[in-house]
Amino acid sequence: MVHLRTDIGAQQSYVGEDTQHNYADNLETDVLIVGAGFGGVYLMHRLRDELGFKCKIYEAGAELGGIWHWNCYPGARVDTQVPIYEYSLPEIWKDWTWSEKYPGFEELRKYFAHVERKLDIKKDTAFNTRVVGAEFNKETHKWDIQTEDGRTAHAKIFINAIGFAAKRHFPDWKGLDTFQGEMHHSSFWPESGVDMKGKRVAVIGTGSTGIQIAQEAAKDADHVTVFQRTPNLCLPMRQRKLTKEEQDKAKLDYPELYKYRMTTFAGFGYDFVERNTFDDNEEEREKFYQEMWDEGGFKFWLANYKDLLFDKKANDQAYNFWLKKTRERITDPRKRDVLAPLEAPHPWGTKRPSLEQDFYEQLDKPHNNIIDIKANPIVEVREKGIVTQDGQLHEFDIIALATGFDSVTGGMKNMGLKDINGVLLKDKWAEGTYSYLGMTCNDFPNMFFLYGAQGPTAFSNGPSCVEVQGDWIVDAIAKLRKENITYLNATKDGEEEWREKVAELSKKTLFHTVDSWYMGANIPGKPREQLSYSGGIPLYEKECREVLNNGFAGFTTQAPAAQA
Repeated sequence: MVHLRTDIGAQQSYVGEDTQHNYADNLETDVLIVGAGFGGVYLMHRLRDELGFKCKIYEAGAELGGIWHWNCYPGARVDTQVPIYEYSLPEIWKDWTWSEKYPGFEELRKYFAHVERKLDIKKDTAFNTRVVGAEFNKETHKWDIQTEDGRTAHAKIFINAIGFAAKRHFPDWKGLDTFQGEMHHSSFWPESGVDMKGKRVAVIGTGSTGIQIAQEAAKDADHVTVFQRTPNLCLPMRQRKLTKEEQDKAKLDYPELYKYRMTTFAGFGYDFVERNTFDDNEEEREKFYQEMWDEGGFKFWLANYKDLLFDKKANDQAYNFWLKKTRERITDPRKRDVLAPLEAPHPWGTKRPSLEQDFYEQLDKPHNNIIDIKANPIVEVREKGIVTQDGQLHEFDIIALATGFDSVTGGMKNMGLKDINGVLLKDKWAEGTYSYLGMTCNDFPNMFFLYGAQGPTAFSNGPSCVEVQGDWIVDAIAKLRKENITYLNATKDGEEEWREKVAELSKKTLFHTVDSWYMGANIPGKPREQLSYSGGIPLYEKECREVLNNGFAGFTTQAPAAQA
């Protein structure tokens, strides 16, 4: 059967004298934030501590950290190097030291414990609190928010900071519940871990989670079989340990680094070079590619030639280099063709590449296997394992479902959000996604969200996206208070124009040509559309700031007259 970790039962440990009011029914607050990950914590700090608003957080989990509270599967770690992947707040980074360049989930949890010691977020957070409904009250001009356990909260401002991967996706294979071994979705992995030593392990999916699980499982398991629909065009992570001395020295430049990251396309510490692929001759190009490759991480993706994601012929050059470097690591001819096919499965970099450490070497071992389920699909799950279309039963002791999420839009569509006319957001977005600025929705007045639909979400890293959007939301709320505006509602025209802008930006790139979770194509029946703003963080920030500086252009600030 599928084992789900729910973290139920921990709530009472947080309900002391100083936090009991967070769990009260009919809670009244200026701002209610849903989610205690990077976004929710940042917004709480800025709105409560800097601007003096009364704020509360509702968090479905039992701790701060968002995805890093939930993720504990083998090998779970971030794909953005530090110090980019952390808050730019000096009070946080000045006395924090990392142990390695790409931290794992354990260290990221310690980081959030450090954040808590500095910012005291928990005193205004209700844990194990899942929002199941929310609607703007036309009479009180407040949001009425319902929780799964029957409580209601009332807030002038309602902010969703649930992240882009808040709704898990489970495959609909026949017999999924009949498997007699252990089966876990990556986001519900047991906190106590899973003993894989000497076991037969299946990993279904080759997104970043599948790559990480397979890579780690292969070190202990008797054998690992990866079921791959599409090859992940992985990049070498180049993980390394960090010393306190080198970080202390580097901190002198942190303020400038954090300013610089907001000038780059994806909010990293590097950016595309200002020349095109064929501006360099073959020898120069090879040398440049090799430099990016050797440095590791996303440099080969996001510090490459500026036409990489726009010109197919230029993109082919990058794929050919990737192909050469990857195939030379795989000795088995069949596995080599499945993992690194001679013909590109899609333009390179139009699906987020995973960062690996020894994935190809592990899968290349004779006792491990890779199955191409595009050619030989999974047809059912039985008591002892997985049956593929060729009729073969593959027996396993453990199945890891790295089948991903209903990304970007799934979480908000799953919260019971209703507009001022009582229409559910999931129904409004059933045929396509509409937002204004990737932070607001028409007929959801005084509601904001971040790291979600039609923002820079998929084309950025979490902290950078959270801070550019969080700062705008904070400034917008401060402006509402200063100008005594009690009602802010994105217009339908604003939404239409923003949706068109997101689509047009995407059509100029190669992203638009590929079926990926960027385009909503990983979920059966989901509309195929660009779900993230692909114009880069600097342009995004400029356009959002213009709206704020032009008196909330694209919004109405007057509530409709009450019906007689």
